[in-house]
Amino acid sequence: MMTQRQDERSLGELFSELARETSTLVHQEVQLAKTEMTQKATLVGKDAGMIGAGGAVAYAGFLAIIAGVILVLGLVIPMWLSAIIVGIVVAGIGYFLINRGISSLKRSSFTPDETIESLKEDTEWAKQQTK
Repeated sequence: MMTQRQDERSLGELFSELARETSTLVHQEVQLAKTEMTQKATLVGKDAGMIGAGGAVAYAGFLAIIAGVILVLGLVIPMWLSAIIVGIVVAGIGYFLINRGISSLKRSSFTPDETIESLKEDTEWAKQQTK
């Protein structure tokens, strides 16, 4: 009986139902995009935090070592040259840590891939409904 009623619907009713379903579908896709972008932003935030933590640890952890190395090298070479050499090495380590964090950020994708794929499927579904 239900299928008989559906077959008797007018063209206007069919388009009205299609419009309602399409509206619901678009709303769901927007929600999916928001959720996906929130997840991606969280991952980027963690990567940025890792860059900051790496810089802080490198700075704090090496301060005492740097002073010690400068003093030891100062016994063999002039103190000013010792400080320059150690400074260059420490700057190289910092550069490595920063590049590692930036590389991780570059690998992150900011496009809502699941939403795009779902929208393609929805478009195909809508085309089939109008045939």
